Amino acid sequence: MRNFSAYIFDLDGVLCHTDQFHFAAWAMLAKRLEIPFDASVNDRLRGVSRMESLDIVLGEKKNAYTTEQKKAFAEEKNAIYRGYLQTMTPADLDEDVRSTLLKLRADGHKLAVGSSSKNAPLILECIGLGSFFDAVADGTQIAHSKPDPEVFLLAAKLLDVKPDDALVVEDAEAGIQAAKAGGFYAAGIGPAADSTRADFRLQKLSDLLKAPV
Repeated sequence: MRNFSAYIFDLDGVLCHTDQFHFAAWAMLAKRLEIPFDASVNDRLRGVSRMESLDIVLGEKKNAYTTEQKKAFAEEKNAIYRGYLQTMTPADLDEDVRSTLLKLRADGHKLAVGSSSKNAPLILECIGLGSFFDAVADGTQIAHSKPDPEVFLLAAKLLDVKPDDALVVEDAEAGIQAAKAGGFYAAGIGPAADSTRADFRLQKLSDLLKAPV
C-alpha cells in the first residue's frame, strides 16, 4: 500500500454498518404501499441516493405516483431510518476502524468522509466521531450521487488536496466508479473488494496500515 497524504472514507459499510436499519425502514414503507421488497431489492440500493433508491423500491409502480407523493414517501422512510440511527452509540464503532483512524491521524494524514447520505452528521455523532474528521462531504452538499465523483471531489477540496494524493475507501461498486471518475485511487472493502476497478483490496480497514509499496 503506497502512502497517501489524505484518506476519504465512505461512511455506511466502511466506517459503520446501518444496512439493517435501511432494510427495516424500506421494508416498512413497502409493506404500507403493498409493494414486494426483499434482500435482493435492498442490495441494489447500496451507494444510491434516497430518491433513486425509492424508484428502485417502487419498481413498476414508480410512475404511478406524483413527485410530491414520492418526496413524502422518501421522508417517511428517512424518519423511520433516523429513529433507528439514534439507537447507535460509540460501542457500534468497530475497534479495528477506531484504531485505524487514530493511527492514520497520529501519522499526520488528512481524513475526510465522502458520503451520499444526508444523515452522515447524525451517524458520526451517534458513533462518537462527530468532530473527528478534517472534513465531511455529504448528501446535503451535492447535486449528484455516486457514481458521480462530486462528493469525493468536494471532500478533496475541503481537505485542500489533489485527487491523486488521496485514497478513497468504498464498499460499493458505485463508489469505486465515482472515485476513479474523479481521479482518485480507490480501495475496495466488503462487496467492493471484488471490484476490478479498485486499486487496492482490503479485508479489513487496518489493511490501510500495511507498509507502503
